[in-house]
Formats: sequence, C-alpha cells, structure tokens
Amino acid sequence: MFEIEAELPRRRAREAGLSTGVLRAFVLDLARLDDGVPDAERIDQIRLLEELKSAAAAAQAKVVAEFRASQEAEQQARGVPANDVGKGIAAQVALAKRESAARARRYVGWSQVLVAELPHTFRALQAGRITEWRAQIVAKETAWLSREHRERIDEEIAPSVEQWGDRRVENEVKKHAYRLDPHGFLARLAQAEGERRVSLKPAPDCMSSLHALLPVAQGVSVLASLQREADSLRGQGDARTRGQIMADTLVQRVTGQASAESVPARIELVMTDQTFFNTGEGSDEPAHLIGCGTIPAELARRLARIASQEAEAFVRRLYADPGGRLVAMESTSRRFVGGLAEFLVIRDQVCRTPWCDAPVRHKDHVIPVVAGGLTSESNGQGLCEACNQAKEAAGWRHEPLGKGAGESVAITTPTGHRYRSSSPDPPGTQSQPERHLLDLIWAA
Repeated sequence: MFEIEAELPRRRAREAGLSTGVLRAFVLDLARLDDGVPDAERIDQIRLLEELKSAAAAAQAKVVAEFRASQEAEQQARGVPANDVGKGIAAQVALAKRESAARARRYVGWSQVLVAELPHTFRALQAGRITEWRAQIVAKETAWLSREHRERIDEEIAPSVEQWGDRRVENEVKKHAYRLDPHGFLARLAQAEGERRVSLKPAPDCMSSLHALLPVAQGVSVLASLQREADSLRGQGDARTRGQIMADTLVQRVTGQASAESVPARIELVMTDQTFFNTGEGSDEPAHLIGCGTIPAELARRLARIASQEAEAFVRRLYADPGGRLVAMESTSRRFVGGLAEFLVIRDQVCRTPWCDAPVRHKDHVIPVVAGGLTSESNGQGLCEACNQAKEAAGWRHEPLGKGAGESVAITTPTGHRYRSSSPDPPGTQSQPERHLLDLIWAA
C-alpha cells in the first residue's frame, strides 16, 4: 500500500535529512504505488497524493526562496550594481521548473511572500490542507499590502481557508484587504487600469484565444454590446449561434472588415511549395502561421486563396538544406534588421529558451558582437524580452553548436546547469529533406 511503500524514504529522511538523492528515490517509489486495492482505498490514495502535491509545493517554494536569497547575496558580494541584483534568478528557476521566465518570475515573488510573511498559509500548504493555487491566491491578493496587514489577514483566514474554494479564497482575502487599507485598494485598481492590454494565444483545433484585460466597466460594456447585436440578429432569423455572432461581430468591428471571413490586416504563412500547389507526396505537410503555430495544409491553402482574392499579397522563396536548416543569411550590420530579422522569427517561431513559448521580441546575438560574434543566421536567435535580459546577467553563457544557432544552442546557467535550445523543424522536414519553402505575406 501507499503508506508502506513510502515509509522507507520517510524514515531515511528523518534520520539523515531529505537529500536530493533520497528525494529522487522517493519520486521513483511513487511509480510502485499498489494498484491492487479496492476503490475505497483508491479514494484514500487520491487524497494522500493530493496532500503530497501540496507538501511538495511548499517544499519547492521554500527552496526557491532560499535560492533567491543566496543568489542575491552572491551577486552583491561580487559587486553587481544594485539595480541588477536579482537578474537571471527567475530565469534559472524557469529552466529548472520547465516553464516560461515570465511565469517563473511571478512564482519566485510568490514563494518569497508565502515563506517569509504568510506562516499560517504556508503551514497549511505543508500539511496538505490547501492546494498550491489557493496559497498563491492568498500571496497574490496580499502582495501589495504592508507586512503587518498581510500577516493579519493570514491569521484571520487560517481557521477557514481549508474549506474554501478558489473563488471564495480570493473574495475573502480581497474583503479583508479592503477593510484594512481602502485607499491602497483603490490605488491598486487605478494602477491595474494602466496595465490594460490585448494578447493572443493559440487554442486547440487551429483556433486562437484573444484576451483583453480591461477596466471592469469597459469589459462589461464590450460584452453587452456584442450580446445586444447577437440578440438582434438572432431575432431577425440569423442561423448562427449567439456565440458565433458575437465572435464575428468582434472581428468585423475591430478590423473594419465587411465580413469576419475576410483576410486579416496582416498575416504571414510558411509552407512548402508542394503544400501550396497541392502536388506531390508532400502536399499534406502542415504549414506554420506566424504568431499562431501549426495549421493543416488544407487550411493553409484556403487562407492563401482568400488572400489572393481580397488582399495585396507577395511570396518569398526560402530554401532548407538536407539537414533541415533554413538557408543561411548574414549582414554587415550590428543589429538584426530587415529580412534577416524576419528570417529569425520565421525560423525560431517563438522564444528559443526551452519551455518558453513567448513571442519573439528580441533578435539576439548568441555570441555578442563585442566578443567577435557575427550578425548572421548562424549566430542569431529569437528571444522574448525576459529571456534576453536574463542572458545578460553574470554567469550566463550561450554557445552555438553544430552548424550554428539554427541547429542548436547550449545554455549554461550560473550554477553550471546546461540546457539545449533547438529551432523547431520547418514545414516538410519529414517528407522532403531538400525543399523550397514559401513565405506568404499579405495585407488587406
């Protein structure tokens, strides 16, 4: 049973401390969980494993808080300028957690607050009484308060937080925060309004999720307007569903198009020539839509047909070598500009740092120009802003491997850990090692 299987690692941990080796053994032991048990015991296992996840989250938060303090002390000892202390810490945590630098940056801040200033919430997480997400909610919703107010809320919600769901935790913490500091709460709302933005993320089945972070009154107004239009058209016999009409109306009003099916204002699509012309064995090779991801060949051809009918379009021809790399390009400039900058975005698609799917914002020299690095495809990589800034911190090193950055880059962190970064294969790699690629760009 679970209790018996886990007892040996626990006993070793109590006797000698939970070292990295013992922790690894414990993880492996979980794979041997007894599955020949009745359903009542399976429910007990599910609950115990859920508590284990919470306890592991608390342990991880503690390790991260200690790592942050140690790294900051080390940077200060090396004489790093005060404004740069802390740079690169979240990026190291991101690689260890296999997630984006942006998410890791929030996690590092949350861990510090939870471990140092929310003792009741932290102990509840350690004991498996609350989930990691609910502990994060408490930390996030109290982060703007003074330490005194944060600790007071932590103490006041402690007796009940185990019984609350996610939304209840958020609402209760906000209520307590407003009572303790109403002026600060309103100031926070004003600051939040300044962070309004719009973003786009890929969604399953070649869809996309357009997210707008708006002040609450504006968000309600936008939704109400779309709902009114949908209700009106449905009342006139429109066969589309309410949700479909709302989505189509949003596209039409934002882009100014007469129809939601019209081509977007600007779009860039990379596909093989066989996919484009629907000929040969590679005619079904997927294409890559810049900013969205992989799409089926038939959808790519349909977009191309719409573009040719409704927009000004042009095609650039690219070429991939037998190894799968796009053709090399070089510039005499110290900056990646023009076609070379666009080339890096086409080749890398998203930020090159492992597990970071953020859009490419910076075109970076793997080997810096001051160290003799060339402004070329083989020494260029696309990075997001956070990952490029982390790369500049002391102790980080990026090195092109193989035939250059297009093939792979070795990333070494200040702790000596190494990670490998590779560009995704361009369309048609499996079916046609030597191939032409078409880069279609059109604008309405």
